[in-house]
Amino acid sequence: MTHALRLYPAIDLRAGKCVRLERGDPARETRYDDDPVARARAFVAAGATALHVVDLDGAFGAGENAAALRAICAAVDVPVQTGGGVRTLADARARIDWGAAAVVLGTILIEEPETARAIVAAFGERIVAGIDARGDRVATRGWQKDAGILRDDLVREVAAWGVGRIVYTEIARDGMGSGYDVAALAHVAGLAPVGITASGGAKTVADLLALRDGTPANVDAAIIGRALYEGTLDLGEALNALT
Repeated sequence: MTHALRLYPAIDLRAGKCVRLERGDPARETRYDDDPVARARAFVAAGATALHVVDLDGAFGAGENAAALRAICAAVDVPVQTGGGVRTLADARARIDWGAAAVVLGTILIEEPETARAIVAAFGERIVAGIDARGDRVATRGWQKDAGILRDDLVREVAAWGVGRIVYTEIARDGMGSGYDVAALAHVAGLAPVGITASGGAKTVADLLALRDGTPANVDAAIIGRALYEGTLDLGEALNALT
């Protein structure tokens, strides 16, 4: 029996605009939209039941997109999950105050684990661990730095802290439209009793079906980005195919 797969259309913010990067490389940016709020509303109108919003400037340590994120949260009536540049307890609290339903921690998991644990303790299930890897090696700082830690060790560690969900990205696949790394996701899903959100690689509805059918039931969500912007995947069609 196949399991449910919730779709999170992605809105990546850079200088207040909606963009996508190839493999996280800031030099390989494609700008799709000058109005991320309109894009968020369009995704919800097409049937999205949640959104994934990333502050790329925050992830690269170059400012933030607070106004855009607040406007998106105010404009839609579905949960907004957000990450990128969350470095302190105050950062996490601010995102929640702006209306975010969940906050994704990335670099801080490695560089400031005590702070990350404090954030998890403070906000519980509203905190999601973002683990981005090239193979079995974790990368941080907007994927620009090898963190010197193994993926599997980090998955087990954050689960022990009480994190209930991990967004797992295979960097080599992100923005490339080559499908999810289903084997890697199935492996990660077996490491700890947490929900797994797949990120990086979807191009077609077939990629989403392959993900759903090739992974355990706790791989129950997927983030989709470039495929929606370039029209290789229609959100309404994808939602219908997964029901």
